[in-house]
Amino acid sequence: MKRIKKYSPVLLLGLLITSLLSVSGCLTTTPEGGTEGDFLTSIWPMLIFLVVIFGLMYFVMIRPQRKRQQEQQNMLQELQKGDRVITAGGIYGQIDSISEENAVLKIESGATIRIARSSIIGKQSEETKIG
Repeated sequence: MKRIKKYSPVLLLGLLITSLLSVSGCLTTTPEGGTEGDFLTSIWPMLIFLVVIFGLMYFVMIRPQRKRQQEQQNMLQELQKGDRVITAGGIYGQIDSISEENAVLKIESGATIRIARSSIIGKQSEETKIG
């Protein structure tokens, strides 16, 4: 499987805003007749604030999401014949056979269904197993 690296829109927006603020600091116009040094000094707190905000966004939103994706990927790779699983559609079953792209589940009535491997959202815990 090829992995395509996707960048968060929040990070791209932050990069754009930071770039615009940096470029605007290079302009020769100064607010209210002050010196250029005063203008550049006044922009540093804003840049630091933006960096702190994006750091917080990373640790609160992006990092936990990546961790959940990694756990889901590991769970899908460790699936074996005989595991009891739950699908995204809410179907409980036992894996009868599994391949790279799909799995065959045996459901309670004895019927088998073929599903996409990626639609498996979790393994059944011991407490939720049926009869």
